[in-house]
Amino acid sequence: MKVGIVRFLGTNCDYDCKYACDALGIESEFLWHERRDIDSFDVIILPGGFSYGDYLRAGSLAKFSPIMESVKDFAKKGGRVIGICNGFQILIESGLLKGALLKNKNLRFIHKEIYLRVEKSRCLFTKNLDDRILKLPIAHADGNYFCDDDYLKYLQDNEMIVLRYSDNGGNVEDKCNPNGSLYNIAGICNEYGNVFGLMPHPERSVGDLGKDGELIFSNFLRASDV
Repeated sequence: MKVGIVRFLGTNCDYDCKYACDALGIESEFLWHERRDIDSFDVIILPGGFSYGDYLRAGSLAKFSPIMESVKDFAKKGGRVIGICNGFQILIESGLLKGALLKNKNLRFIHKEIYLRVEKSRCLFTKNLDDRILKLPIAHADGNYFCDDDYLKYLQDNEMIVLRYSDNGGNVEDKCNPNGSLYNIAGICNEYGNVFGLMPHPERSVGDLGKDGELIFSNFLRASDV
């Protein structure tokens, strides 16, 4: 089992993801954004950061990187792709996930730990975690997930909402929503469950940094089950 960690110009959470993989004994390798051959990998991570300085719009330039065409093909073949924070933004901009990530409601960068409830979903990265409450850090300015009413219903009906902002008891309320996201959404997946985008940083809660992120990273080891 091998994980590829994509590095764009401006990526700054690549080593965090490498640390998480190393801590759990998962083989991983950095992938430069100009690389095209990624068929030897089981999981691709699009890490957080500020790809291309977030010019124009967060993630909007990274989608043109050569590696993203390969990531799209990889996902179509059933390969697992996880986009964390800026990686989620890149997945949205690339069309691998739908919706939009707007400026936080307070128009400020938010950096703190929050609680999340894992929803019953088809996501392959959250197997056996239904209804678990996770405590993970967030660090973003554009994490306000939005979609129209029809697509929200589609997400709900097809079990594609993976994470929602909650309190430590799993209650999903407006006061628990740090950025104004529609329906308290913190993470979604595609129809097949193999592409997962989330704003919180599970890689920052692994090993000496915490344990809740390990619950997500440990599902990387099941990549061969896809």
